[in-house]
Amino acid sequence: MAPSPSRPFRIGTRGSPLALAQAAMAAEALRAAHGWDEAAVEIVPVTTTGDRIQDRPLAEVGGKALWTRELDRCLRDGRTDASVHSMKDVETFRPHALAVAAMLARADPRDRLVGAASLDALRRGARVGTSSPRRRAQLLARRPDLAIVTMRGNVHTRLAKLGRGDADATLLAAAGLDRLGLGEIGAVLDELIPAPAQGAIGIELRAGDEAARALVAAIDHEPTRRCVDAERAFLAAIGGDCRSAVAALATCDDGGVRLRAEILAPDGTEAQSGASADPAELARRLLAAASPRLRAMFAG
Repeated sequence: MAPSPSRPFRIGTRGSPLALAQAAMAAEALRAAHGWDEAAVEIVPVTTTGDRIQDRPLAEVGGKALWTRELDRCLRDGRTDASVHSMKDVETFRPHALAVAAMLARADPRDRLVGAASLDALRRGARVGTSSPRRRAQLLARRPDLAIVTMRGNVHTRLAKLGRGDADATLLAAAGLDRLGLGEIGAVLDELIPAPAQGAIGIELRAGDEAARALVAAIDHEPTRRCVDAERAFLAAIGGDCRSAVAALATCDDGGVRLRAEILAPDGTEAQSGASADPAELARRLLAAASPRLRAMFAG
């Protein structure tokens, strides 16, 4: 469907400042690609369960589906024409009725440490706020003396919690900080492999909506899609759930895709890492090298 004065292209998004900024990026890309005016795209904020629950880790209350369930319902019911997602928050296996049809060019996928210049600069026993099993395990693997405290909320909420002393430091995605105009905050942690699909924005449609698919195809960034598809294929092969600590980052060039990945015990006492062009082969290799305790954290 092409937008009309009475029927704009409607993009569903979470209502956080970062989600709205990412939806605006998708809307602007569509306008630029098709020569549309401002009114041709409407951004529809949707409050998700994940936004409402702020006091517990997602793994305790339903996992990544808490970010997508309400957006999925709006899309299936025809109240929106597309959903814009942070791809790292999208479940590995999605409903067959929906399809991620495009991805914008990926931003910096790395983590930034906010509150200290480096991990080594953190005082002994420092409290680091995060609700991510991956970040918790990676931090403890490098600094077992750290005290990990639960910290949830959008970027501004977590920065406010840090400012009032709830923790000494926290980790935030560089991409999110950059998109919010906060690129000067934090120290990049090159030593940590990020979450699969971190920094990537996906546009999801109803699977049979060929008109919408043709529209968003114009803004699909193929190298990002190849890399994110590899990272998500690794997630599918390794198994696990929201309690599993897993990291993956793919790079691609004319020669193909190269994937680095890591799986960790929750307390950071064991980690297996490697690289391959084949996500499934890499998953098998890491699981084969893992102890029974670590292997039990994954279903692969």
